Amino acid sequence: MPHRPDQSYRILLEPSFLSKLQGLDMIARMIVEGFLTGLHKSPYHGFSVEFAEHRQYMPGDPIRHVDWKVYAKSDRFYIKEYEQETNLRSYLMLDVSSSIPFTGEEGRIEKIRYGTWLAAALAYLMLQQQDAVGLLLFSDRIHKVIPARSARSHLRILFGAMEVALREALEAASQKGDQLRRTDMGPCLEALADRTPRRGLMILISDLWDSNPARVMRALKHFRHLEHEVVVLHLQDPREDRFDYRDETIFVDMETGEKLSLQPWEVRKDYKRLMAERIAYYKKECGENRIEYERILTDTPFDAALLRYLEKRSRLH
Repeated sequence: MPHRPDQSYRILLEPSFLSKLQGLDMIARMIVEGFLTGLHKSPYHGFSVEFAEHRQYMPGDPIRHVDWKVYAKSDRFYIKEYEQETNLRSYLMLDVSSSIPFTGEEGRIEKIRYGTWLAAALAYLMLQQQDAVGLLLFSDRIHKVIPARSARSHLRILFGAMEVALREALEAASQKGDQLRRTDMGPCLEALADRTPRRGLMILISDLWDSNPARVMRALKHFRHLEHEVVVLHLQDPREDRFDYRDETIFVDMETGEKLSLQPWEVRKDYKRLMAERIAYYKKECGENRIEYERILTDTPFDAALLRYLEKRSRLH
């Protein structure tokens, strides 16, 4: 029988499995362990160091760094030299507005929960690599900024803030009136850009339900102007993508509380066209400004987003 690679690690990357676990620290560790196991089984390895050049072997050099392929060709010993790793400074920018607690199907996790788990896993992975990581929580205002630190104890501070933000976002989404949080990320991102002049990696985790996409892009371009690398992780619920409602439905704007009774089949075509246009806009603008854009549905395993981070990190060293 043909050999089949062990894929058991993939369950650690599945949102449905992780929803059975308690504690953000446990969830983040499971995601990262599953991801790293998968990384070792795939061609995506070697992100932590980059090869620089050869030099002649000197007494006392570690034998493990001898390039035996070069020796076989030249009959001389050469050492592989590697570029020294330096700490990367990163910020996770997590949307906690009232639209992001949405889930389109009972039993599926909300966008805010998916985004929080993803941010926690990224923070865990970054600190494992001795990178400094900070956090921005925002909606139409900045709720919290935690400066970037690389100490392992910093993880407890980040997880604590994320857990509070998750609970408050879910509570705010269930309220009406003044408790609702609109999305206005442009000014929030601009404010963070002004505070982080040092080159680093900025990761935006949001459903991008902002009424002013041009201002969002202006803020992201500001980061690029400051020579930051930027990754946009666009979260969507599968139901938002398919819009496959069949019965007459009352839709509620989660950021204003406005209600609208619709027959979905009559508006599906226009809805999907407008959604495609918005996605195309972000893809085009991000592509033209060397910003990584990744659309992620909340039933997607977490490894795609973590790989984006490692790819960007490798380019910064």
